Amino acid sequence: MQRVTALSFIGLLLLVCSWSLTSAQDDCAAGETCQPAQFGLSEAEIAVLSIAEIESLRPSNDILFDRSYRRVDGLIDIYDAPNGNIISTLDAGYNFITVRTSQDGWTEINPGEWIQSSFLAGGPTISRFAGILVPEGMQANSIAWTLINVYPSRIPGEQPYMSNSLLYRYTQVNIYASIEVNGWTWYQVGPEQWLQQTHVAKYAPIEKSVEIDTENWISIDLYEQTAVAYEGETPVFATLIAAGLDQWPTHEGLYHIYFRRQRHTMNGGRAGYDSYYLEEVPWTMFFDEGRALHGAYWHDEFGYRHSHGCINLSLTDAHWLYRWVSEEMGSNASADIENGPAVYIYSSGEYQ
Repeated sequence: MQRVTALSFIGLLLLVCSWSLTSAQDDCAAGETCQPAQFGLSEAEIAVLSIAEIESLRPSNDILFDRSYRRVDGLIDIYDAPNGNIISTLDAGYNFITVRTSQDGWTEINPGEWIQSSFLAGGPTISRFAGILVPEGMQANSIAWTLINVYPSRIPGEQPYMSNSLLYRYTQVNIYASIEVNGWTWYQVGPEQWLQQTHVAKYAPIEKSVEIDTENWISIDLYEQTAVAYEGETPVFATLIAAGLDQWPTHEGLYHIYFRRQRHTMNGGRAGYDSYYLEEVPWTMFFDEGRALHGAYWHDEFGYRHSHGCINLSLTDAHWLYRWVSEEMGSNASADIENGPAVYIYSSGEYQ
């Protein structure tokens, strides 16, 4: 497995202290323009740091758009041919099909399965987000991804400062320092640029515990909503995920990948409430009964809980992880394997 080598973070300071915003303003006389107090690193201190050169995966249109996914609305009859016989029905729900071909108002969704094209709704907005190949020696807690479009604050604890450059969602930022303010952690991401912890997801690898019994393994942090892949003790890949919502949780614990398929149709839930039918879910690796790591083409909410218990990944990330596992297992698919790569699921904090 080839990995990117890069300079490690040198001299990054991780400051941990508590601070009251009110006290920072006490020294300002009435009518004066107060300058922000010096917290974290100055611009000059940041400028002399040697920052790791981090390589992000590059989304490929061949992977993102190799299928034509379409949402379908309402209760749908499925026919054996255009104007043919009804062979099954699909209950109304959150349903996506793949379009094989269309003709005369009919759409083939699988070999010998046709629906009326009038039931087709729009296609999904497929995420172009992609994770990173972790440089050798990169420090823990050193980078993060923004989860919303946000203007950083000049001082931790203050409102966003509009004169700072807008950081778009999924921007990768360096963390230079951290400070606790009123029960929240704030991260310095530039000179006089601070983000509250709820606005970012942080890369935070963990040590390999004795219970993890495979050379290659994956950690899932339900608090940060991140995944990290390891070769032995060494992190090699990191990204954002979308794990299970409260009513459909992703369970903590140690699991192993036991079944893999490059494409797998998923369905579940209760008709009229939370039913779903998702054709050709890509790069699927099951680890806990019906829960799997897989690509999610139907949403772009990585960094937040969003699933029915599975670990959702962008298509780019799911493809990378699937190939990484396949290299170790020696095949692109598997059925009922034993002791596949470990999946260790934990929470580094209390998710709110």
